[in-house]
Amino acid sequence: MEAKNWHKLPVLFCLYIAQSIPMSFFSTVVPVIMRQENYSLQSIGLLQLVKLPWILKFLWAPIVDNHTRSLRDLRRWIVASELFYAIIILSIGFFNLQADFKLVILLMVVAFIASATQDIAVDIYAILMLKPSERSIGNSIQSAGTFVGSIFGTGVLLIAYHYFGWNYLLVLLAAFVLIALVPLLSYRQPLPSSTAIVKRISFTDIFRFFAIKGMYKWVLVLIFYYSGIIGILSMVKPYLVDLGYNIKQIGFLSGILGTSVAAISAFVAGFIVKKIGRKTSLYAFLAASFGAGAFFWLISHGTPSMSLLYAAVMLLWCSYGLSTVIIYTIAMDKVRPGCEGTDFTLQIVITHLSGLIFAVISGRLADSFGYHNFFGIEALFSLIAMIILSITLRQSNNANQ
Repeated sequence: MEAKNWHKLPVLFCLYIAQSIPMSFFSTVVPVIMRQENYSLQSIGLLQLVKLPWILKFLWAPIVDNHTRSLRDLRRWIVASELFYAIIILSIGFFNLQADFKLVILLMVVAFIASATQDIAVDIYAILMLKPSERSIGNSIQSAGTFVGSIFGTGVLLIAYHYFGWNYLLVLLAAFVLIALVPLLSYRQPLPSSTAIVKRISFTDIFRFFAIKGMYKWVLVLIFYYSGIIGILSMVKPYLVDLGYNIKQIGFLSGILGTSVAAISAFVAGFIVKKIGRKTSLYAFLAASFGAGAFFWLISHGTPSMSLLYAAVMLLWCSYGLSTVIIYTIAMDKVRPGCEGTDFTLQIVITHLSGLIFAVISGRLADSFGYHNFFGIEALFSLIAMIILSITLRQSNNANQ
């Protein structure tokens, strides 16, 4: 990346971290607070509804695409959604969790709609601002920002809650969202000269994405690429509980150490992709996922030591950070001109939905076959993903010859 263009990276980092911190707080920290306040598990379960906008955001991505005809329009979308996001977060702080529970949940859903809309606009901004040669580095910044936001949202804010309480914490959260806009407002570089914004798509254009030649094969890669690690990520905390580790130890091992490793690996991944290329990176990062599943399988023969668990968790989160960057980078390459927000969002939603399915399946597999066999099955999923990737790339090469 040219030295004169590096300023766009802090802008992207701040925008992605701004949406990640409140999202992590609402989806992971609030349930802890609620349980401490003796809320029922049913009430805590309802909190998962706040994630729905991030699954359904592809439905209104065409609206954002159609109303983005210039860089100024993009900035307006981002600023407006971010301001609305901050206002909703601030308003939540004026209500009591216990007395106004349903209203708070509703406001959280509205906040996540604003956050999802901002994410669509930021993704368009990133796709248009980053040249193809810059996308790996740009996505490493994006993913690293998301993981760093998760660390703050799940760890730092939980500590801050004990010192400041619910109301002041939400004020702090809203203020941070607004501060994250400063780099965007100060960055006024034009789009690359080769980039043109031409928008006019319909709702049905969402599904025409799948009609592109060979696209269904890429969709298969999206569905299975994370399959070998997503189940382990969902089961590693119960596994640690069953091994006798306490909440503090699990929180540090999985929440702080694991997410920190993911942030570092995501940052490094962009440079790796730029060095060895997208195709080789797809194989290499998938091999890392297989290694994580195989390592968990090996150490689960008996009771693993703390050092082995540290190594396993670090490898798991490292492979997740690497995988995120390469998938996001190629997803940017696959978008149609004029459908940047719609196509990129659709691809990422596919990974989220498939991840949700594999996470649900993993619970049944671990319960039925035990942790040791489950980890072996997860490693097998990575091999299946490798086969699908190999067939897809081979057929793609043959078609281009």
